[in-house]
Amino acid sequence: MSGTGRHTGEVHEHDLGLAHDLRVMSRRRALSFLGFAGLATAAAGCAAATNSGDSTGGNSAASTTTTSAAGAGTVAAAPQETAGPYPGDGSNGPNVLIESGIVRSDITGSFGSYSGVAQGVPMTLTLSLRDLTRDGAAGSGMAVYVWHADRDGRYSLYSGGVTDQNYLRGVQVADADGKLTYTSIFPACYDGRWPHIHFEVFDSLETAVAGGNARLTSQIALPEDVCERVYAYDSGYAQSTTNMSKVSLASDNVFGDGWDAELATVTGSPATGLTTAITVGVAAKSDSVAAGPPGGGPGGPPPGGR
Repeated sequence: MSGTGRHTGEVHEHDLGLAHDLRVMSRRRALSFLGFAGLATAAAGCAAATNSGDSTGGNSAASTTTTSAAGAGTVAAAPQETAGPYPGDGSNGPNVLIESGIVRSDITGSFGSYSGVAQGVPMTLTLSLRDLTRDGAAGSGMAVYVWHADRDGRYSLYSGGVTDQNYLRGVQVADADGKLTYTSIFPACYDGRWPHIHFEVFDSLETAVAGGNARLTSQIALPEDVCERVYAYDSGYAQSTTNMSKVSLASDNVFGDGWDAELATVTGSPATGLTTAITVGVAAKSDSVAAGPPGGGPGGPPPGGR
């Protein structure tokens, strides 16, 4: 699946020339093969999983249940993606990873010397890590740094109006089952990008809080129907509706070359809160090719940062 459209925003490997593209595509296809080799075996179980739905019954018009594209029982390798212009990991400016307080599950508020709370539709984010170097075993002990835009499409520490905030950024350590949970808000859709969440995976907490040397840098795509409901429900996301009408998963400059391993499942409703979940296959660092430098990009800051 590939898109021909191009939008301004975070720099992607397509901007780095044909030679780089060929190297990245060949490596990415190899990674995808790890996850989809068992697809035929899992196919028989997919039909039953399709009808599972939301545990609440899913009968309310306000409720939302969207299943990711990855088949049941398969763990695809998450592709390496750009960290974007606003990582806050020390690669192009501020480094929250070395700040006391960054290890936390609730990332809606700022920490340390900053104050302020991000407003928006409540969202719980759950990642389940699978270590593909150990036959897909739970990625227990791995650390994940998560960050994303606020309701206005702004990134704390970088965008105008929130340079004195560090909310919507935090690190968690995977439990014995490889799971991590964050309390946050649903991110906006800013001009030029499909709604998304950034994350970096480290082999340990010690590596994460030292700053740098992530094993995997990638992004999570959010389902279209959920985004539409959130943006229609909360007037604070009004600009997101307009921005989303100008982009699609296929035309997005990150997800446009395939999003099977990056599309999350979302349950719940904007009124009661959403739960976003995704299983992340983490390959060896040597098998993940960086998509480009984390700083800058042809599109400049998101509209909330102007």
